[in-house]
Amino acid sequence: MTQTLHEILTEAIEDEYKARATYRRVLEKFGDVRPFSNIVEAEQRHIDALLLLFENYGLRVPEDHWPERVATPDTLLAACQAGVAAEIDNAAMYDRLLAASSDYPDVQRVLRNLQRASSENHLPAFQRCVERESH
Repeated sequence: MTQTLHEILTEAIEDEYKARATYRRVLEKFGDVRPFSNIVEAEQRHIDALLLLFENYGLRVPEDHWPERVATPDTLLAACQAGVAAEIDNAAMYDRLLAASSDYPDVQRVLRNLQRASSENHLPAFQRCVERESH
């Protein structure tokens, strides 16, 4: 099944909305803790990059309903573990979306940048958090 550009960008921004909402919940519950305090800002930058693509292609931006849909983890360790899982899923999602967006080099550039940030920055930060909170 071929995804339209709107479906590709919608899946990407929904995932970024979800991450931002989840990390904001963690910050509300546990205070200004790392890596959540840094990564929530990065998620906003990811959303902003995707919003530019929606604008450039004249596509309708989906509303962000994630703040009322995400649960707050019970512990900081659980939050860090959830962050690891979310970033692994995020990288896999971007693999799929990159394969589906080959006709759009500008979209691919943004998606690759977002995937790289997730894999090279966010995932290791959450893995360190799990290690730290496990002791």
